[in-house]
Amino acid sequence: QVRLVESGGGLVQPGGSLRLSCTASGFPFRQNVMYWYRQVPGKEREQVALITNAGGAYTNYADSVKGRFTISRDNAKNTVYLQMHSLKPEDTAVYYCRTTRSGVEFWGQGTQVTVSS
Repeated sequence: QVRLVESGGGLVQPGGSLRLSCTASGFPFRQNVMYWYRQVPGKEREQVALITNAGGAYTNYADSVKGRFTISRDNAKNTVYLQMHSLKPEDTAVYYCRTTRSGVEFWGQGTQVTVSS
C-alpha cells in the first residue's frame, strides 16, 4: 500500500534552517507529483510546495515561502525533500507530504517544525 513517512522536523531558532524528508513506498514514485503541506491548529492545511514527476522539471511554491524553501526529489531513493532556510516563527506548523494515486489522496503522518527562540 501507499506509505509516506516524513522526518526532519524539530525546534529551530528564527533565521535557522531545516531539511524535511518524505520517503515513499507502495507506488511508482518517479511517476507521481509530490507535495508538501503544512497546518497550524485551527487553520486549514496550506500547500507549501510541489514538484512534478519525470525528474522534477517543475516546482511551485506558496508566496509565503518563495525564496526561502526549496523542494527537490531523489527518485532513486523514493524521497522528496523540503529545504527550509531563513525560518520564521510563522513557519511553525506540522508539515505533511502528500501524493495522489488514481484519484485518491495519500498523506504522511506529519512532522512538527517549531521556530522559536
